[in-house]
Amino acid sequence: MSYTADSIAVLKGLEPVRHRPGMYTRTDCPLHIIQEAIDNAADEALGGFCKRILVTLHADQSVSVQDDGRGIPVEIHPVEQVPTVEVVFTRLHAGGKFNKNDGDSAYNFSGGLHGVGVSVTNALSTRLEVEVVRDGGRHRIVFSGGNVVEPLARIGDTPKKARGTSVRVWPDASFFDSPHIPRGELERLLRSKAVLLPGLEVSLVVENGETTNWCFASGMQQYLAEQVDGEPLAPVFATEKYAAAGDENFPPGAGAAWALCWTAEGGQARESYVNLIPTPAGGTHETGLRQAAFDAVKSFAEHHALLPKGVKLAAEDVFARASFVLAARVLDPSFQGQTKERLNSRDAVALVARMVRDPLELWLNEHPEAARKITELAIRAAQARTRAGQKVEKRKQSGVAILPGKLSDCQSEDVTRNELFLVEGDSAGGSAKSGRDKDLQAILPLRGKVLNTWEVEPGSLFANREVHDIAVALGIDPHAPDAPDTVLANLRYGKLVIMTDADVDGSHIRVLLCTLFYRHFPKLIAAGHLYFAQPPLYRLDVPGQGKNRPPRKIYALDGAERDAALDRLRMEGVKTEAISISRFKGLGEMNPEQLWETTMSPDTRRLMRVRLPGPDAAQPVMNMLMAKNESSGRRAWMEANGALVGAEI
Repeated sequence: MSYTADSIAVLKGLEPVRHRPGMYTRTDCPLHIIQEAIDNAADEALGGFCKRILVTLHADQSVSVQDDGRGIPVEIHPVEQVPTVEVVFTRLHAGGKFNKNDGDSAYNFSGGLHGVGVSVTNALSTRLEVEVVRDGGRHRIVFSGGNVVEPLARIGDTPKKARGTSVRVWPDASFFDSPHIPRGELERLLRSKAVLLPGLEVSLVVENGETTNWCFASGMQQYLAEQVDGEPLAPVFATEKYAAAGDENFPPGAGAAWALCWTAEGGQARESYVNLIPTPAGGTHETGLRQAAFDAVKSFAEHHALLPKGVKLAAEDVFARASFVLAARVLDPSFQGQTKERLNSRDAVALVARMVRDPLELWLNEHPEAARKITELAIRAAQARTRAGQKVEKRKQSGVAILPGKLSDCQSEDVTRNELFLVEGDSAGGSAKSGRDKDLQAILPLRGKVLNTWEVEPGSLFANREVHDIAVALGIDPHAPDAPDTVLANLRYGKLVIMTDADVDGSHIRVLLCTLFYRHFPKLIAAGHLYFAQPPLYRLDVPGQGKNRPPRKIYALDGAERDAALDRLRMEGVKTEAISISRFKGLGEMNPEQLWETTMSPDTRRLMRVRLPGPDAAQPVMNMLMAKNESSGRRAWMEANGALVGAEI
C-alpha cells in the first residue's frame, strides 16, 4: 500500500467534531449539546442583558432554547466575510468570550475559552434553526449537519427595542447512545441557572404537557436548605464576595457566592459552578472552599481552646459533613475536557479561599453556639480518622492467623460437633482443660473483665488482647448485621459456650461478651452458635439410706432448684438436718470431674442458646446498657427493673 501526500487527509470546518464527537462532548445522550445553547443564554443573563430563558421539549424530539438577550449579531463578519451568526455556529474557536480586553464585555466571566460550544451543537444535529431578533428585524438561518442549508434572511419586522435569540436543535441520534434527554438532569440544570442568577426567570415547557418555572430573588440559601436531608447544625451561611477594582491579586469581579451548612447525619448536597457552568467533578474552586472552611473552623477551635489533647484537625475532618452550593467567577477558567465537568485553574484555589475565609470566620464568631457544634462535629471526625489510622490487624505468620497460646484446641475437624468454651479465669480454665472431652471441646481462659466494645470501632478491636484471641480462635472477622452468610465460612466451632461463675462478676463478663458478639459478630448469634453454660450454684450432699440408697450428690442451678430438691428429699424420708448444703463461690472450686459432670458433659449439662430479639427491640436496650453517655438512663432502668434480677447472685 502506497504512502504518499494523498494519504494525508485534512478535516475542515466541523468535520473533526463529527469524526470524533467524544473529544468535544458527552456521547451518552444529547443533553450537553443542548446545554451549550442554554449556557449562551445564561451568559447573556450573567452580563445583565437577559431576564428570561425558555426551554421547550418538542414532540418531534427537538429542543428549542429562547432568551431575551441582545441577540447574536447578524452583520457581515469583517474577517470571515459571512454573517456573524453563521460564524458562531460553523467555526470552531469562535465567539465573544475571547474579547476579554473589552471592559464592557458580557463574557468576562463566561464558561471558558474553548469556543467550540454551539458549533459542536450544530455539527451533531440533523437540523438546527436560529432566529435572531435585533435592530428592528427578525432574522433566520438554518443548518443541517453543520452546513448552511438556508442562508441568513430577514423574515419580518419587530419593535425597535425587541431583542433575543431562539435556537431549535434536532440532535442526530447516530452520534449518541440514547437519543433521549434525561428529564431530571435537564431540570436540575435549569433550576441551578435560576438559583445562581437571582431574578432570572427560567421555564421548561413540554409540548402538549406541563410547564415548570423557576425564579429566585436570592435563592442559594433556600436552594441548599431544600437539598439537604438531615437537620442542619446551624442556619445555612450564604453570602458572596468579589474582588474590587485595584485588587493586587485578582481581577475586578472575580470571586464567589456560596451557601454552606453542616449536618450530623443524613444525605449531603454538594454543587459547584464556574461562571454558571456546572462542575459535577469539582475542581480547584471546591479545594479553595474546603481550605477556607478548615482555616476558619480551626481558628475558632484554637481561639476557644476546644481541641482535646492529641487531636489535630485536618481539612477532611471539617469538610466531611459539609454541604454547599458554590458559584465561582473566574477569569479565563481552564477546564478538564470540553464537557467542563472539572475546573483546573490553579488560581481558583487562592481566589475562593481568600473570598470565603474572612466572612466565614466572622460568621462563626457571631454565632458561637453554632460554631461550637460544627467544631465538635469536626473533632469527632478527627478522632474517628485517628482510630482508623490505628487499626490493629490479627497477628499472622505466613499469612495465617496465629492461634493464641492459651487456647487448648480440640482434635476433631468436624466444625458441626466442635465446641469452644470461653472460661472465666485461669483456675476454672485449668479444671475445664483437665475435665473436657479433648476430641471435641476447646478451652480458652479469659483473664479479667473483657473490654466493653459497644462504642469501639471494628478496626480498633484487635488492640485488646482478649478480643483478638477470641476472634482468632473462632476464625472469623468482625462484620455488620447485613453481611453475607459467607463471613462464617471459616468458623472453627459449631458451638461457642460462655462459661462464667454464677455470681455478679460472672454475669458482668457474660454481658460484655454478649455485647462483643452482638455488636461485631452478629451473624454468629443469628446462626445459633452462641450459648451460655449453666453451672450449678449449690451442691446437696445426701447421706446414704441403707443398701439400696448410697450417698448422693445433687446439684442445683439456683435457690428455686435447691428448695425443690429439698422438698423431694423430705418426701423420700430424708431428714433435712442430715443434708449438707454447700454453695459454689466459682467454677474454680469445682474439680475437673465435677465441672465435666455438671456443666460440660453433653449428657448432663444444661446450655442456654442466645437468640436475637430483632434490631428494633435489642438496639435501644443495648445502647442504654452499654453506651458511655447513657448513665442516667441506666440508673432509671435499674431502679425500675432491679427486682427482676435474682437476688441469689
